[in-house]
Amino acid sequence: MEVFLKTEDEIESMRQASQLVGKALAELAKNIREGITTKQLDDIAEAFIRDNGGVPIFKGFPNPYGKPFPASICTSVNSAVVHGIPNENTVLRNGDIISVDCGILLDGFCGDSAYTFCVGEVSDEIKTLLKTTKESLYKGIEAAQAGRHLGDIGHAVQTYCEGKGYGVVRELTGHGIGKKMHEDPQVPNYGKYGDGMLLKPGMCLAIEPMITMGDASIGLMPDRWTIRTRDNRPAAHFEHTIAVRNGKADILSTFEEIEQIERKQY
Repeated sequence: MEVFLKTEDEIESMRQASQLVGKALAELAKNIREGITTKQLDDIAEAFIRDNGGVPIFKGFPNPYGKPFPASICTSVNSAVVHGIPNENTVLRNGDIISVDCGILLDGFCGDSAYTFCVGEVSDEIKTLLKTTKESLYKGIEAAQAGRHLGDIGHAVQTYCEGKGYGVVRELTGHGIGKKMHEDPQVPNYGKYGDGMLLKPGMCLAIEPMITMGDASIGLMPDRWTIRTRDNRPAAHFEHTIAVRNGKADILSTFEEIEQIERKQY
C-alpha cells in the first residue's frame, strides 16, 4: 500500500476540483424533477463540467469485468446503492430518491462527491434515511484527524447508522484520492475504534457512507455496474473529499449550494 501525502499546493488544487464537483451537483439539483431522465441529467452534468474546464473522470473508467463506465455521473435510483448508469429509460417519478456521484479531473487533480436527492414529495421514512446518512458522513469526517486511526472513521459511521436501525454496506468503501480518483487507503464505513492505519496530515480521502433502509446485503446487476440492495429497499449515499489535518479535517468539496437550492424547493 502506498499513501501519498499532499502538499498545501496540491490540496488547494484538489479543493478547486472538489468545489467544481459541488457546483456540478448543484446544477443537477436545479434540474432533478419528476419526468426527467437520468440520461438528461448526465448530459447536463457533462456539459457543465467541460464548460468549466474539467474532465468527467468516471467516463471510460474500467471495472473488474473490463467494461468502461459509459457516462459522466452515476445515477442510482431508490434501491440502487451506487454506480447506476444514466439512460433514457429511467424516468424520475414523484417520491423517488436519486444518488448522484460525480468525479472531476481539473488541472491534474481529482475531486469526488455524491449527494442523494429527493424527487418531489418523498416519505418521511426515506427522508430520515437520507438525513441519517448525511449526518453519518460528518461523524466520519469528525474522526478523520491526524493521530487517530482509519478504523475510527468507519466506527463513527457504523455506530451512528446501526444505532438507528440502518444497514451499512460492507463491500464498498471510500478511498484515498489525489492525482488519481482511487488511491490507497480504502476507507470502510465500518470498523473498530483505534484500529487500522494512523492518519497523518496531508492524507486526502473520499469518505462516502452507503446506508440501507433494510438489510445491508447487495447484488450486482446484469449491466455489471449497478449495485442494488437485495431486499429492494432504498439506500442513500453521501460523499465528501477531505484533507486530514492536525485537528478538524478540511472538507474540500461542498454541499452548500445544493442545500440552498433544496431550502428554496422545500
